[in-house]
Amino acid sequence: MDLGQLAITLPAPFLTARESLALAVKAETEWGYDAIWLAETSGPDSFTLAGAIAAATSRVTIGTAIVPVYNRSPAVLAMSAGSLGELTQGRFVLGLGSSSHTIIEKWNGIPFERPLAHVREAVEIVRQAMEGGRTNFSGEVFSSAGLRLGCAPAQPVPIYLAALRERMLELAGEVGQGLIVNFFPVTAMPQILAAYQRGAARAGRDATRDEVVARFQVAVTDDVKAARGLVRAAFAGYVAQPVYNAYFKWCGFEEEAAAVADAFARGDRGASAAAMSDDLIDRVAILGSAESCREQIAGFVAAGVTTPVISPLAAGRADVEAVFEAFAPALRGRAA
Repeated sequence: MDLGQLAITLPAPFLTARESLALAVKAETEWGYDAIWLAETSGPDSFTLAGAIAAATSRVTIGTAIVPVYNRSPAVLAMSAGSLGELTQGRFVLGLGSSSHTIIEKWNGIPFERPLAHVREAVEIVRQAMEGGRTNFSGEVFSSAGLRLGCAPAQPVPIYLAALRERMLELAGEVGQGLIVNFFPVTAMPQILAAYQRGAARAGRDATRDEVVARFQVAVTDDVKAARGLVRAAFAGYVAQPVYNAYFKWCGFEEEAAAVADAFARGDRGASAAAMSDDLIDRVAILGSAESCREQIAGFVAAGVTTPVISPLAAGRADVEAVFEAFAPALRGRAA
């Protein structure tokens, strides 16, 4: 079965930054993964971890999926990406996105406003800087003039964009070079790709061969019921967030999304988690035996995902490695 270009996500549960670095080396040298995509919430920041991984590896693609465009200025994003492009000698991909109300407003104290403008303008400034000249941009939310990178890589770093619904998907196709998605049923793939490709067509480019990076929450287990409990505990808060709640409704889970948000607003975290139905969880997470999990991932690849990123749902460190080993290309052949 075709599992695409397989990647792991870091940091992973129960791992320190140093342990994540050791696992990155193992992913490249022992497991044969193609890429490592870094998530950023409240753990190790992506650029620090990416720099350490860059120095310890030689082959894998290293990407951010994603860093927000709100809590670092476009100039800082450009400097970080330029440094990593140089350190990796072309193996780095800058994945940007708007993130969420909780991370931007509550954690960082920054108003989560005008996400489309923030993403569009950040990309424009970063791209100008990557081209080696001086920046000259004045927009609605960002501006930059006179910045010339002292660490411009030989080739500009590719910029991929994360998106949930139509307008951001269209923007991703218009100004990005690849797409980052997560937490969706395979039935939503046609509308996701259609919106992305509409945006690309608006910019006069063909996006049908662009990389589509998708992070999957995976539990290799004989106890699917318990795994569903892990999903509910970890992600009910995500589903309650306004951007994700609207996204789940767009993906066809109108009743579940409304019930999760209503319970969350009342402060009833138990009811919010319970409102995530078994059907919803089974369609957006990858749960079951190793063979079943691989078959589910293959279904998403057949629908258009090019790079599945394996993110373990785990109760301990041993479970994390077991999930990564279950998909390791070097252990079972590229197409197995």
